[in-house]
Amino acid sequence: MPDRTGSQDASAPPGRPGPAAGSARDAASIWLRPALSGRGPAPAFDRERLADAGVRLADAEGLAAVTMRAVARSLGSAPASLYRYVTTREELLELMIDRAAGEVRFDGLGSGDWLDDLRTLAHRSREVQLRHPWLPEATASGSPLGPHTVAYLEHALAALAPVPVPARTKLEAVGVLQSVVGSLTRAERARRTDGGTLARWQRADREFLARTVAAGEHPHVAAAVTAAGGGVPQHGEGEAGTAAGEDGAGTAVGAGDEDPAQIFDRIVTRVLSGLLGPEGRG
Repeated sequence: MPDRTGSQDASAPPGRPGPAAGSARDAASIWLRPALSGRGPAPAFDRERLADAGVRLADAEGLAAVTMRAVARSLGSAPASLYRYVTTREELLELMIDRAAGEVRFDGLGSGDWLDDLRTLAHRSREVQLRHPWLPEATASGSPLGPHTVAYLEHALAALAPVPVPARTKLEAVGVLQSVVGSLTRAERARRTDGGTLARWQRADREFLARTVAAGEHPHVAAAVTAAGGGVPQHGEGEAGTAAGEDGAGTAVGAGDEDPAQIFDRIVTRVLSGLLGPEGRG
């Protein structure tokens, strides 16, 4: 069975051809189909147990470790038994993504300030993605819709209800917000895990940028760095800066000593304010 990159899952049952990547999207959504397909003995488990098993495996060993065979083994079953519940590995990932999305809390929303509410949702999404490091990778090409992801969208749009912009703009803003959260949490996770290697990269970046600025060939970069207090971009933040629509220097200044949650909050606030403009604050 193909994964999200189109590779073949060797655990596919004999005689079941592997469809091209994305072909599962051409069929009915997994959420619109019966939870169990086909006839046979009483089910040994359900979609929730499949999702839980996949999440545990991904948390422990990474997304690449999640195959139909590995999940079936963790459940004490044969790979073929999983195809009564999902038809592809991609559908298994959809179950896992929605299972993780269900950890986002919605209590305390409805403050009356759309920006505060969206920042709260973004921080709670960040917490979930840091608990499940595979989640940003699994949703890099888009987050599939399921019951919990639609609930998230509903709460985000409820926060934006009073903002006088078109519905399409609101949907785009929520999509961009999700992308930014994924980029920032990936960068934060990398900083946490890379340790000394990351510190060496950061020193190298500082030395290179300092020398480049001193040469006088990039006056705009020099002005921005000087105005920002002399900080320079750090490895792992260029990606977040790009996602936020900002240059790396402006994003990462002082990031080495700043609380990651504060960096996250600042970038999310700028992104949302920029997307929705003064209309959103009216």
